Amino acid sequence: MIFRTATRDDLPALIALLSEDTVDQPVPAQDPAAVDEAYSRAFDAVDSDARNEIVVMDDGAGTVLGCLQLTYIPGLGRRGAERALIEGVRVRSDRRGAGLGRALLTHAVERARDRGCALVQLTSNKRRTDAHRFYDSLGFVRSHDGFKLAL
Repeated sequence: MIFRTATRDDLPALIALLSEDTVDQPVPAQDPAAVDEAYSRAFDAVDSDARNEIVVMDDGAGTVLGCLQLTYIPGLGRRGAERALIEGVRVRSDRRGAGLGRALLTHAVERARDRGCALVQLTSNKRRTDAHRFYDSLGFVRSHDGFKLAL
């Protein structure tokens, strides 16, 4: 298993992973692996931004097993230290329960630590109780309530 930055060739696998078990929106009716202009544009925006990266975990032969997005946020809090935001955490449903998610999150936390971040944060849909137990087991603390406003 290796960790690497996503490439455009990973887009079909990433889209499929992100569509696999979304609880706050229905899975799209179209082929989830179809790379359209919106996905290409979004990937290019993330890929060209030095404060964003999509981390891919693959089996060493190019099969994507999991992914997440890391965003580094500058701020004045914590004496100007960056914080890392983890979003879009997914592990293939047929590979869950084998420690891959733990390895992926541990890798992300280490990347943030190596960059000098003072804090790693993430949000999780309230209905994802299994994910909450998982994040608790990694040492994440439910310290804040999050709010979203759909636009």
